[in-house]
Amino acid sequence: MPRAERECRGDMSISVIFQTFLIALVVGLAASNSAAGAGGVTIDPARTAWEAGLTDIRQFAPDILLDIRYAGDRNFVGQPIRGYVAAKCLLLPPVAQALARVQQDLKRRGYGLKIYDCYRPIRAVRQFVEWVHDPADQRRKAQHYPNLEKSALLGEYIAETSGHSRGATVDLTLLRCIGGVCRAVDMGTEFDLFDPRANTDNPEASPSQRANRLLLRVAMEHRGFRNYPLEWWHYTLQPEPSPSRAFDV
Repeated sequence: MPRAERECRGDMSISVIFQTFLIALVVGLAASNSAAGAGGVTIDPARTAWEAGLTDIRQFAPDILLDIRYAGDRNFVGQPIRGYVAAKCLLLPPVAQALARVQQDLKRRGYGLKIYDCYRPIRAVRQFVEWVHDPADQRRKAQHYPNLEKSALLGEYIAETSGHSRGATVDLTLLRCIGGVCRAVDMGTEFDLFDPRANTDNPEASPSQRANRLLLRVAMEHRGFRNYPLEWWHYTLQPEPSPSRAFDV
């Protein structure tokens, strides 16, 4: 074989090896990016609640009231949300245990908790973002965002990555219990109202509404939960048990 031909074939072999390396690198980066979320949060490979280590709140607080809105159509999208195949509250065990302590604390004072949402699958969060980007669907505007354009909801109200997906955040309200009958107290707004009126310290709330919000916040903070100021119902356990992992089970 002539020398020039040998050198040419050698260069081609090196080129093929280099191209193969580049392809493998790109594939590896794509896989890494698909498994990582914003802020360094990784999507856990778990495919069931058991694999993710999530537990049902009823195991720790069997008397807690559930009103899981995203399992039905009483929510801002107006339909059941992806991943909510049952109206359950799933949380990481330390969060469930802390929330059960809040329930016990409140029971001694004649109060209780009603839960709207706990763990939220990543596929549900993606559906919320898709909904924001659909300007034609305005069915729930009057109930949930009467004073805002739908496009303005993304960011402060609807996040592209939600802390709920990490299993440490809950949405809830306060109940007043008398004679074994518990009723929701007046918080000033409904759950998932995207409006300044729902801010925890909104000055337009009545004295009784502000007192109810404060009672809930004090009870939750006593057991390690921190409120999201724009939503009186939104609390996250601090420090989070697993701040860098989100789940899509």
